[in-house]
Amino acid sequence: MRQTIPWEERPADSHDVMWRYSKNPIINRYDIPTSNSIFNSAVVPFEDGFAGVFRCDNKAVQMNIFAGFSRDGINWQIHHEPIRFKAGNTDMIESEYKYDPRVTWIEDRYWITWCNGYHGPTIGIGYTFDFKEFFQCENAFLPFNRNGVLFPQKIDGKYVLLSRPSDNGHTPFGDIYISYSPDMKYWGEHRCVMKVTPFAESAWQCTKIGAGTVPILTEEGWLMFYHGVIATCNGFRYSMGAAILDKDNPANVLYRTRPYLLAPAAPYELQGDVANVVFPCAALHDEASGRIAVYYGCADTVVGLTFGYRSEIIAFCKQHSISDTSF
Repeated sequence: MRQTIPWEERPADSHDVMWRYSKNPIINRYDIPTSNSIFNSAVVPFEDGFAGVFRCDNKAVQMNIFAGFSRDGINWQIHHEPIRFKAGNTDMIESEYKYDPRVTWIEDRYWITWCNGYHGPTIGIGYTFDFKEFFQCENAFLPFNRNGVLFPQKIDGKYVLLSRPSDNGHTPFGDIYISYSPDMKYWGEHRCVMKVTPFAESAWQCTKIGAGTVPILTEEGWLMFYHGVIATCNGFRYSMGAAILDKDNPANVLYRTRPYLLAPAAPYELQGDVANVVFPCAALHDEASGRIAVYYGCADTVVGLTFGYRSEIIAFCKQHSISDTSF
């Protein structure tokens, strides 16, 4: 029997729409022998528990992705060796680095996307059936691009991918785009979905934004958690918001939060290898109860969990939406 998703009720003194797990971080920076940090990782239900693909930077600060398993979604056993890919729909498997994975089930397999180092960052794509054997496919785009997030089902018979075109550095800009593919090899029909906001409209997301979690299909549309960034006196500050995209045309944003849902405040979010970062990468959804658990990277160092109810998050999106969703 499948485990229920990780969950902890809202603290009695909290009025927030989403709240942190009291035992965060759930994954620490040294949880495998070689790691300097473990963060920005993806989790999905698998068999009688959960499986995940984890970003583990080693003590030479080489970036790679590792498989892991858990019965409860909180206590994880992460493999000590990185994923070794076989050729999938291509013989091209060169990669200088891999980081910030996302994972979703589509039809008959688990698809993985990540930031792939191929003459600069671009979107790598691969798949697995069992989280033991992995196959790498063609990169989705030319460099430079980051934050590739697949929708969990085809739309009009096509695979759908969100991404953030970028540069080869620390990218002081970035909007969310959508692309379509008939075969998970050739991508096109690129359209802009969401842009950064004017400072006076919603400053926490005025510098750059990027797709975060695999979208969740709800009656209101596709619910997606994303990260937004503001450039402050202390550097970039990453926070989490949510948007609702049209069911049939997800390039159309219906609602988008003006206030953030979660921003760096806890010590493990404020301090680490990169201070002031909340970076959502995966969301588990219990359809019956409406519970949602979001996994997020904290200060580019560890992994945390935050919780919320689907109905409350959607209501918050609609009540506190940016008035002009053409941004």
